[in-house]
Amino acid sequence: MPSMERKREKLEHTIASEIIFLSLGSNVGDRKENLRTAIAALAGAGITVKRVSSIYETEPVDYLDQPWFLNCVVEGQTGTPAIPLLRKLRALEQRMGGQKLVARGPRLLDIDILLYGQQTIDAPELQVPHPRMLSRRFVLKPLAEISPDLKHPSWNGSAAELLKNLADQSVVKRTD
Repeated sequence: MPSMERKREKLEHTIASEIIFLSLGSNVGDRKENLRTAIAALAGAGITVKRVSSIYETEPVDYLDQPWFLNCVVEGQTGTPAIPLLRKLRALEQRMGGQKLVARGPRLLDIDILLYGQQTIDAPELQVPHPRMLSRRFVLKPLAEISPDLKHPSWNGSAAELLKNLADQSVVKRTD
């Protein structure tokens, strides 16, 4: 039995060392306060926040008839597996009133898992790396700010290199 206990502790330790990156956005209400409240609440979802990018004001992409967003990227560490983590983040969005009435439309809070360690996940409810992150300036700019040398096995360069070569020229400006 002690051997089984050691295996479980080792597994928990291994999972606990996963570094994750999240994208947070808000374009309804007090956008900056929405982001601050969400970042503070990440601990309740099992995430230890390591770094937070600056907050950027960004023009809408895809669905254009809506207010501009505030966005940031958070680097964290978690012991929660990816799918249960996604469920916890969705619950946090719900608690804060982050309903999406229109796909990619206005929202009080949107949290996306960008990266979960070096893993590639392709499940019906979660794709990691996030499928649109490499084409979005509002994601790559804050990501490259806090982790310019970050690479994922599926990428052709670092976060900074991908940002430099990005076709998306939408407005993304630091607010501080």
